[in-house]
Amino acid sequence: MSLTESAPTSAGPVPTRAAVPPLAARARSVGGSPVRDILAVTARPEVINFAGGLPAPELFDRDGIAAAFQDVLATIPAQALQYSTTEGEPTLRAGLAARITARGLSTAPDDLIVTTGSQQALSLLATALLEPGDTVLVENPCYLAALQVFGLAGARVVAVPGDTDGVDPAALEEAVRRERPKLLYLVPTFQNPTGRTMPAPRRAAIAAVAARQGLWIIEDDPYGELRYDGERVPWIASLPGAEDRTVLLGSFSKVMAPGLRLGWLRAPDGLRRACAVAKQAADLHTPTLNQLAAARYLDVLDTHVERVRAVYGARRDAMLTGLPGALPAGSRWSRPEGGMFLWVRLPESYDTLALLPRVVEQNVAYVPGAPFHAGDPDPSTLRLCFVTQTPEEIAEGLRRLGRGLGG
Repeated sequence: MSLTESAPTSAGPVPTRAAVPPLAARARSVGGSPVRDILAVTARPEVINFAGGLPAPELFDRDGIAAAFQDVLATIPAQALQYSTTEGEPTLRAGLAARITARGLSTAPDDLIVTTGSQQALSLLATALLEPGDTVLVENPCYLAALQVFGLAGARVVAVPGDTDGVDPAALEEAVRRERPKLLYLVPTFQNPTGRTMPAPRRAAIAAVAARQGLWIIEDDPYGELRYDGERVPWIASLPGAEDRTVLLGSFSKVMAPGLRLGWLRAPDGLRRACAVAKQAADLHTPTLNQLAAARYLDVLDTHVERVRAVYGARRDAMLTGLPGALPAGSRWSRPEGGMFLWVRLPESYDTLALLPRVVEQNVAYVPGAPFHAGDPDPSTLRLCFVTQTPEEIAEGLRRLGRGLGG
């Protein structure tokens, strides 16, 4: 046969192709984050984006953090580039324990697990505590990514009624008796999305309900160090009745840099050990180099946070100043004492999800409030982040928002 001749072919039976098994039910039933979807749509540089929850990048202490990494790599490179313990680097846990103790909650290094962002802490807790079908109680509205975590765990999420101070203790007690939940999830200080802070008497009442009824509390505190005015309120974890049933979560994302992906959880012994096992299965440990650099940076963190607080406080004030002229008559909004967000309720005739495309045409964006609700959504609500833009950009963004809402 010459090279130019074609060889005969014999077509055998076409093999059957069976479908692969489906995704887990929990993966099929839980959608993505509406905030991240909006950020993808509004990523154009001309858009003034009040939708994200991003720290201001120009305030990152690039020199200080770089110096911490350089010091670690120069002095303990073998340790920094090696595997570490699941619970976290001892130097970082010791520094964290000292900071938490100084803020009124006696804490030893062994009370803590360092996590890959406090978001991972939520996932570990869901693994350790929740069976499919278990009930979780939440605030209404609630932090979106927590709703995702509990949904992926197969939990049934029930919103507890509340007011401008947060969850109502009487409503909580009734919900515990009716629903028999495993846990209550709260962001009591500068809450995401509302910016509200639960007063000390309300926290004590919540702790008392948990003590009487047998209930875990997850107290998520990613924003607590970003206080611009008012007095600090004690953690629920420090209150009588809550000591053996409250998990406190914290994060370096808002006060150091989110790219480091460093958070922590403080939990009672048995639950903490279960979370450590879950973390072993998830990622073995949080990156060693990042932990050691953060431990070095703790020495100057308070100075950096003071600078950030001054800038963010001015930006909050700029947004509060501009809102009356931007929003329709009859609108109401929160005045947070700290954190990153404020919550707006427009008149009932407004639907912020339907209005968003028109607002984005004005090159400004917000997050509609409906996705934050585990219970009945309020379509007239929206969340604004005030920390990422300068006061001048905030003023211009609010002018655009007014045109979008009223045009």
